[in-house]
This record gives sequence, structure tokens and C-alpha cells, in this order.
Amino acid sequence: MSTSPVSSGSGGQPRRHLRRLLALALLLALALLAAYARPLLATARLGAAYGARVACSCHYVAGRPLGDCREDFEPGMGLVTLSADEAARRVTARFALVLRQSATYREGWGCQLDRWTD
Repeated sequence: MSTSPVSSGSGGQPRRHLRRLLALALLLALALLAAYARPLLATARLGAAYGARVACSCHYVAGRPLGDCREDFEPGMGLVTLSADEAARRVTARFALVLRQSATYREGWGCQLDRWTD
């Protein structure tokens, strides 16, 4: 009685193609991220600055509760969170917990964005 060895045949082909496809998809995703990273970060920074300035004016100039100030945001700003430092009269907006910007109320000047730091 003779037994023949099991041939590897084409059983490995689908896995090899899947690995190549996944590697290609990963490279494409990294290339897109690299190409759009700067514009995305600039948009996120702008969104945080807008949120801080609008919320500061809403809270300290108009006297509304900070929670109500989100109603003044533009559509698509759901990832911007707000916090207030009542003693400093400052509102800080964070975009997705990554980028932040603050605006401070100054008597006679209103709300001004704090200096941007890179």
C-alpha cells in the first residue's frame, strides 16, 4: 500500500493573493493619509479655533450657558468639545481630543483667540 504525499497545489494561492491585496490596500491608505494629512490637520485646527471663538462669545458676551453654545456651531463640528475656565474667562475647544485652541474674553475687546502654538 503506497501513500502519496499531499501536494501543496493551489491551496496557498488564495491566501497569497489576499495578503498582496491587503498589503496594497494598506499602502494605498498610507499614501492617502500622507497626501491629505496637512490639509486635514489645518481643517481640524481651524475648527478648534472657530469653536473656541464662537463659544467664548456665546458664553461670556451673550451670557449663555456653555452647553447651549454648541447650537451656534456649523454642521460637521460634532468632534469639537468645549470647556471653560471661568476664573480666566477662557473657553478651550478640542478637536477629537487631539488639537486644541482657546479664546479669552477681554473687557472692551471681546473674545480673542489665544496665540497658536505649533
